[in-house]
Amino acid sequence: MSPPRSLPLRAARAVRSHADDERLATLAQALAHPVRVAIVRLLSERGECVCGSIVDQFPLAQSTVSQHLKVLKEAGLVAGEVDGPRVCYCVNREAVERFKTLVGAL
Repeated sequence: MSPPRSLPLRAARAVRSHADDERLATLAQALAHPVRVAIVRLLSERGECVCGSIVDQFPLAQSTVSQHLKVLKEAGLVAGEVDGPRVCYCVNREAVERFKTLVGAL
């Protein structure tokens, strides 16, 4: 028979595992479109970029690129800072590293 403490430990691992699974699914879903992957790559290379410069890199409408940025921002993969009439975006490197760790744990 297991010591009484093993059940709470197992339960804690299950909760952590479920939370990790949820986080992985959220991040994977945000990266499930090639344009969003390309945006993350672009921001990783440049460090930061205003929305207009990001739009210039793709043969898409500004509203479409903005929607992709919104998905990435909601997942926590990018951050946007309002600078007057412009929004400057950058990659959340901690979130990208977390994604790599979660995928590596599969």
